[in-house]
Amino acid sequence: MKNNIRSYLDTQPQIADGCYIDDMAVVIGDVILHEQVSVWPFAVIRADVNRMQIGARSNIQDHCMLHVSHKTAAKPDGSPLLIGEDVTIGHHVNLHGCTIGNRVLVGINSIVLDDAVIEDEVMIGAGSLVPPRKRLASGYLYMGSPVQQIRPLTEKEREFLPYSAAHYVKLMQNYQVNP
Repeated sequence: MKNNIRSYLDTQPQIADGCYIDDMAVVIGDVILHEQVSVWPFAVIRADVNRMQIGARSNIQDHCMLHVSHKTAAKPDGSPLLIGEDVTIGHHVNLHGCTIGNRVLVGINSIVLDDAVIEDEVMIGAGSLVPPRKRLASGYLYMGSPVQQIRPLTEKEREFLPYSAAHYVKLMQNYQVNP
């Protein structure tokens, strides 16, 4: 196991073939990375007190911080972090114990907190704050601190969501071929 991919107690990351984890990123604990996930420099993915799963073709960009909340008697499942497929997590994003659907873009420097649910096909503008337990409905652009629904996504924006994920798969493959 590489030094930047670490077990925690009796759990170790499960990383599908074809993933890219930059040497300057760290992945710790009960993490599942599905096919073609990319994790970029200085991202921290720490699943030490709960589980985390990142869906196929999703990308975790530079300086992201991903963590979870522990299980308690009042909350037996705690707050795991679940990310769907074809998701773009922009630079400096903090995700904590939330659920993110498929084909979502979380803009640069945004924060998504415990038990927030981001449905499929959502764009979150840069610098937004999604408070605990907030649900963002599918098909909209959200912005602000706290986040507010701005407007429905355009067809061009909806097309951009899988394009963004596919772009990062190509970028990742370039790094894998030319380390």
